[in-house]
Amino acid sequence: MRTPSGVALSLAVLLSVHEGWANPPASAPPPDPLPPGVSAVLWKVSVPASAAPTPEKVALGEKLFNDKRLSLDDSVSCATCHDPNKGFTDGKTVSEGVKGLKGMRNSPTVLNALFNGSQFWDGRAATLEDQAKLPILNPVEMAMPTPEAVVVKVRAIPEYATTFQQVFKRDVTYDDLAAAIAAFERTQFSGSARFDRFIFGESKALTDTERRGWALFNGKARCNACHAGNAVNPLFSDQKFHNIGVAAHKQDFPQLAREGLKVVRLGDEKQIDELALQTRFSELGRFLVTKQENDVGAFKTPTLRNIGITGPYMHDGSLVTLWDVIDHYNKGGVANPFLDGGMQRLGLTEAEIDDLVSFLFTLTDERFAKFNTQELARQRARKGQRPERDTAVAMGKKGNLGDLAPNPDLAVKNPADIGVYGTETLAKPASTKQP
Repeated sequence: MRTPSGVALSLAVLLSVHEGWANPPASAPPPDPLPPGVSAVLWKVSVPASAAPTPEKVALGEKLFNDKRLSLDDSVSCATCHDPNKGFTDGKTVSEGVKGLKGMRNSPTVLNALFNGSQFWDGRAATLEDQAKLPILNPVEMAMPTPEAVVVKVRAIPEYATTFQQVFKRDVTYDDLAAAIAAFERTQFSGSARFDRFIFGESKALTDTERRGWALFNGKARCNACHAGNAVNPLFSDQKFHNIGVAAHKQDFPQLAREGLKVVRLGDEKQIDELALQTRFSELGRFLVTKQENDVGAFKTPTLRNIGITGPYMHDGSLVTLWDVIDHYNKGGVANPFLDGGMQRLGLTEAEIDDLVSFLFTLTDERFAKFNTQELARQRARKGQRPERDTAVAMGKKGNLGDLAPNPDLAVKNPADIGVYGTETLAKPASTKQP
């Protein structure tokens, strides 16, 4: 991979995502080869040498990731909610833990989680190691009572007692257990989608419909405002937190925030984790972590990588299909006092929505190609069920959600022709006509 011009600026942006890395630690060498859609620059920023996923640590972490004995009643593992065969999600609205208990949040994918500036929908964990510890102890997930109880249980399993000595040169500790799981998760990167072939110059990798969707993504649909994708930001996420109104119709947000501030108090990690998954305060999102009013109802911008196979969507799993997602954005979200200022109606036609959804399915890694095709067919079959659709608002026939973003003349400049480094791709469009 050749070095892009402006790499210093790009690296500065990445460092700003990983707060406190003004003087980043030595990085682990990236795997060779990396898939085309994974940046070696981002890998080096994201994986310090101290967290290098060695083969021995990864093998132990994978075993722990799939071991239901880490839960209170031996019924739930990490893989229960992050199934490798389902894009490391579970396909459920919200996840189910021990005894069928349900939390308040949808399971995000583990794929590319190593590149996240923070973990969970509200960013309450700074690292993969921090993230790995919390579900094991959460009462509605794996429900172990304390870290000490986990260590006692794992030490009593002979195969683990031996392996931890081999890998870490000491008896089982909770920190080492989390480090092993995190090491396995750092090997779960994804960047071999049809989109990657296209953006690196294979003109026929996308259909005309999908190319129109990519142009809309970067133009009229304004997706790239929060989900921009390029060589050094391959996640299609700005790593920030936004209130887009998903849960606003469920709550009186100002009142909920006032109550939440009293309940959260100083809010230690355990309390915030339980509030996020077990109570109505879950809908306060990032506010639980920062206690800042402008974070009420704000949730992290998710990666769009593998989005076709990781539904249902949003923090609460309330949107079943990508058509529902686009309908939500098309009408400007749901109004509330804390709605992100970037939310506005889009004015997308039905044909444009179809093109945009088609493009989004090109972001799925080709190892999941069969599953992706099945999911596209399943979602398309639900096109008649559109609870978020409000064409009148989207088209400006009622309500007042601002003017539409400019729609570029694709015959003059098609955003779909922008290459991975901000230059023209080798590929030339088969058609530059608008839909």
